[in-house]
Amino acid sequence: MKKILLPTDFSDQAEYALKVAAFLAKQNDATIYLMHMLELPSHFLSGDTNLDIPEQLLFMKIAHERFEKTIAQDFMKGVNVEITVETHKAFDGITQAIRQHEIDLVVMGSSGASGLKEMFIGSNTEKVVRTADAPVLVIKNQIDNFNVSNFVFASDFSEDQKLVFEQAIDFANNFNAKLHLLFVNTPNRFVTTDAAQKKMNAFIEEFNELGDHELHIYNDSKIERGILNFSRSIDADLIGMSTHGRQGLAHFFNGSISEDLVNHSLRPVITFKI
Repeated sequence: MKKILLPTDFSDQAEYALKVAAFLAKQNDATIYLMHMLELPSHFLSGDTNLDIPEQLLFMKIAHERFEKTIAQDFMKGVNVEITVETHKAFDGITQAIRQHEIDLVVMGSSGASGLKEMFIGSNTEKVVRTADAPVLVIKNQIDNFNVSNFVFASDFSEDQKLVFEQAIDFANNFNAKLHLLFVNTPNRFVTTDAAQKKMNAFIEEFNELGDHELHIYNDSKIERGILNFSRSIDADLIGMSTHGRQGLAHFFNGSISEDLVNHSLRPVITFKI
């Protein structure tokens, strides 16, 4: 983990995420790519060549002044930072930066969403979680010391999950964390305990770097609720799972458990795209 992308709007949630990113950067001798998506009036983004340049420069100056205050904070001391101000739409700029800088981890702040906002608008964080080629760590609250002792990785332990499980193991090993492998049983997708245990044991057989871990089968009415309730029961420090990157109607009708978790979990959530 050498390149960490932190998109910021200078909100409290963005600062919570930056504190975690700074902790990870110091731990891994990594660089933080601190990026602000400049919210310019629409005529700046319309392609009109008759732009009010002084006004545009003022927006840029304000953004850089806020950056200076941000990186001058005590928790940023000793962190290597690259600063960029972009004028893309936020989501497009983030996905482009991931590819351009070959980012290893995206850390984002989020206040979540609910109700109609969640259904019809969503959030940039949700979109990034769904499509990002790099793992995305979402932070909701102030965390003074991001030490992960108990890491829950929720999965159905199907074959395609092996593509991302190695990344989850690496992240857990980075903290010497105990990895709790979680299978949530629901009435609509009921699996016997014996069948679930056999499936989980077969899944982990080929992973030689798997350290301290436990297998858990948890019954609940919905998968998302089961993940949240189990994580609460062991006071987990981090929840992880994969995302399939559904888009369009498939995403609307089928939903996405990982995006629901990002919206509703108060605990940090990390997602890995298959």
